[in-house]
Amino acid sequence: MNYKTLYALDFDGVICNSAIETARTSWKAAQTLWPDMQYEEITESRIQAFVNMRPCLEVGYEALLIMRLLQQQTDLATDCSNYHEQIQSLISDNDFNVDALQMLFGRTRDETIQKDEAAWLSNNPLFDGVSDKLKQLNPEDWLIITTKQERFVKKTLQGNDIELADDRLFGLDKKLSKQAVLENLVEKNPDRPITFIEDRLPTLLGVQQNPALTSVKLQLVDWGYNTLRDQQIAREKGIEVIGLESFLISF
Repeated sequence: MNYKTLYALDFDGVICNSAIETARTSWKAAQTLWPDMQYEEITESRIQAFVNMRPCLEVGYEALLIMRLLQQQTDLATDCSNYHEQIQSLISDNDFNVDALQMLFGRTRDETIQKDEAAWLSNNPLFDGVSDKLKQLNPEDWLIITTKQERFVKKTLQGNDIELADDRLFGLDKKLSKQAVLENLVEKNPDRPITFIEDRLPTLLGVQQNPALTSVKLQLVDWGYNTLRDQQIAREKGIEVIGLESFLISF
C-alpha cells in the first residue's frame, strides 16, 4: 500500500510569523516583574533587537527575559553563544520559577487578546501562502508540534479560518517533548512516511541523534527563526533546507 506522507509542522517560524507579537507581549509581561520598566514603552529598535535574538528562543517565557536583558543593554550575541548562560543567570538572580514565568506570559497574552483580538491577530500573521495551503490539505495528513500554549495556536488558526482537531495539536499543555511526540507518531504509523518541518536547528539535530526517529525525514525552513549559519550546518548534517515556495508545492 502506498501511504501518503504525514507532515508534522512546527508553528512559530514555520506557519506563523509571531516575532513582533511575541516582542510586544513579552515587554508587557516583563513590566510586571521589573518596576523600572513600567514607564518605558517598547521601541521599534527593541522590537528589532528581539527579532534578531528570536532564533535563540526555545520556549515562550524566555522572551520576557530577553526583553529584560535588552532593556538592561546586556550584551547578547545573535549567534546564541552566550544566550543560555544569560537566561539562566537572570532566572537564578531573581529566583524565578519557570512555570510561573510561563503562566505570566500566557496571562499577558490572554489579556492582550481580550483587549483587542483583531490587533493581536494582525501581529501574528501566517507566512505568505501558508493559510491557503493548510486549508487545502487533508486533515489526516498534517499536525502541529510546538512549544507554544495550545490556546494561542488555536486562536491564530481560527482567526485564519483554519480548523485543526485537538488531537492533532501537540503544544506546551500536553507536556511532551517534540521527540516524544514524534516517537509516538512513528509507533502508531509504522508504515507511513513522516516528515518533520522545523525552523530551529538544535531541535532537528536532537531528532537526528535519536535512534528511534531515524525514519523521520527532517526539513529546516529558511524563512523561519534561524540563521544562515544554521542552514549551512543543517546541510552539512544531511538535513534538507527548504524555501517557502518549495514548502507550498511539496505536499
